[in-house]
Amino acid sequence: MSKLVQALLKVNSLCVSINNREVVSDLSFDLSSGDILGIVGASGSGKSISSLAIMGLLPHHGKITSGEIIFGSQHLEQLSSFEMQKIRGKHISMIFQEPMTALNPSMRCGDQVAEMLSQHTNMPSTEIKKDVLNLFEKVQLAAPKEVYRKYAHEISGGQQQRVMIAMALACRPDILIADEPTTALDVTVQKEIIDLLCALQAEFKMAVIFISHDLPLVAEMADKVLVMQSGKMVEYGTANQVFKSPTHPYTKALLKARPPINHRTTKLPTLDDCMRGKDHYPIIEKASRGLRHKEIYSKSPLLEVVDLDKSYAKNLQWWSKAKVFKALNMVSFKIYDGETLGLVGESGCGKSTLAKCLLLLDPPDQGRILYRGEDITKLSKKSMRQLRKDLQIIFQDPYGSLHPRMTIGRAISEPMKVHHLNGNAHGRKEATLSLLNKVGLSEEHYDRYPHEFSGGQRQRIGIARALAVEPRLIICDESVSALDLSIQAQILNLLTELQKDFGFSYLFISHDLTVVKYMSDRLMVMKNGQIVEIGEADAVYERPESDYTQKLISAMPEVF
Repeated sequence: MSKLVQALLKVNSLCVSINNREVVSDLSFDLSSGDILGIVGASGSGKSISSLAIMGLLPHHGKITSGEIIFGSQHLEQLSSFEMQKIRGKHISMIFQEPMTALNPSMRCGDQVAEMLSQHTNMPSTEIKKDVLNLFEKVQLAAPKEVYRKYAHEISGGQQQRVMIAMALACRPDILIADEPTTALDVTVQKEIIDLLCALQAEFKMAVIFISHDLPLVAEMADKVLVMQSGKMVEYGTANQVFKSPTHPYTKALLKARPPINHRTTKLPTLDDCMRGKDHYPIIEKASRGLRHKEIYSKSPLLEVVDLDKSYAKNLQWWSKAKVFKALNMVSFKIYDGETLGLVGESGCGKSTLAKCLLLLDPPDQGRILYRGEDITKLSKKSMRQLRKDLQIIFQDPYGSLHPRMTIGRAISEPMKVHHLNGNAHGRKEATLSLLNKVGLSEEHYDRYPHEFSGGQRQRIGIARALAVEPRLIICDESVSALDLSIQAQILNLLTELQKDFGFSYLFISHDLTVVKYMSDRLMVMKNGQIVEIGEADAVYERPESDYTQKLISAMPEVF
C-alpha cells in the first residue's frame, strides 16, 4: 500500500467484546488528515480498547464482533495479523500509557527505535542510526547519543515518554494514537510533551487520536472530542461545543468532578453525585479555615526536618570516578498534628527520595528528623521498627506494593500482627473488616487477591493497610496521580474523611497542583533537592514568590 498523503480513518458501528462481554458498543467516528481527536471518559469506558482494536492489538480473549475500521481503502478488521504488521508502526502508530512497560528493558533505547525503521524501511544501518539520533533531537532529548546507548531504566519518565514518541514517529505515520501519554508526568514535563506532540503533528501533518482523562488537556489540544461512557459514545463534537456547551449528563458530570481551583468545598462531587444532580457541596469559608490553622499551628510540630542531605553515586563504572548526585540539599520543614502539607515539584526534584528518608527506608546522609522532639535517625533498628507504626506510606502503584499471592485480608492484618495490635487472629480479622468498610469495600473482598480489583479499589486497599497500625503521619506519594477523575474524587474524599475521623497528618506528594492545593493546609515547592517556597496553600498559589513556582502554575492547563 502506498503511503497516504491524506490519511482518513472511518470507524463505523464498532463493537468489541472481551471474554464474550461487550465492552465497546456501536462506536462511530471519522478522522481526517491533520485532525486531532480527543477521546475522554472514566476508567472502563472503552477508550483504550477502541484504540487497541484500531491497532489490531486486542488481547487474545478480545475480538471485534461487528462494525468496520476503514483506513484508506482497507478494512482493518478483516486483515490478518501478518497484513496488520505492515500497517502498524508505518501508517498507524501508538504511544502507550506506560512507557516503562512498553519499552523493552533488555534493549538499548536507540536500538528499539532503530528496529522500527529496519522493519518498515530499506534504509542501511548507518542511515538508520542517523535518523534515530535526528528523531531524538526532534523530541528534544538532551544528549541524544547518550540516550541512544542507555536502557529504559537509566532515564527519567519524561525521557522514556520522549523515546516512545520517537519510536511512534520513526516511520512518519499517517495516524498517531496517544493513549494517556502524560498521565504520570509532572505539569512542566506534561506541557513540554503536549507542545512537542502538537509541533510534530503540524510538521508531519498527522492525524492524532489523543486519549486522556485530563479534560483541560484535551480541551487545549483537540479539534474534536468524543466522550465515552460504559463502552458507548455519548457525545461527539468540536472541543468548543463539548466543553463549553455539553448536552449529555455524563459529559456535564465529568466537567464538574474536578477539584475547584478558586475555593474549597466540604466534599468533592463524584461522578455519581454529578449524574444525580448533587454537584454542589458547602464552600469552606476562609474564616473557618483560618481558625482551623490557628488551632493546628499553636501546638508543637509532630515532625521536624532539619538540614536533611542525601546524595547518590551516579553513572558509576569500574573504570571511571563516581559522579555524586545530590538528591536532597539542606531540606528543612515542619509537619503539625492534623495538618496536610502538600509537596510539589518536577520529576527528579527529590520528592520520593524525601519520603523514603523520612521513613528511614533510605537513611539520609546528614541532618535530623525529629518525631515528637526525638531524633529518629539515631534510633536502633528495634526502636525504629516499633516507631514505624506511627509513620506510614501510601504508594503511587498499589498493585506493585501488594503481594500478588496474598489475600487483601491478610495483607491488611499482617502489620497488626507484627505490631501486636487487636489481640488474636479473630480480633485482627474484625479490625480488618472494619477498615475495609471504612474505605468503601465490603466483607466479601477479604479473601480476594490484588488482581481481582480495579485500580481505584487497590488504592483503597493501600489506604486500609496504612491505617491498620493506627499511624500519626501518612505519606501519600503520588497516590492519586494515575486515577481518572471519577475515582480520584472518591479517594480524595476518603482521605479527607479519614483525617477528620482519626486526626492524623498527611504529607501529600503530587505533581497535580490542582489536587495538592485543594487538599493542603500548607504547600511546599521543591526544586533540585531544595525547598524553594513554603507557605499557606492559597497564598502560595495566588501569590507565588519564586520564579519556579510561577513556572509550575503557568504550566497547568487552563480550566474551562
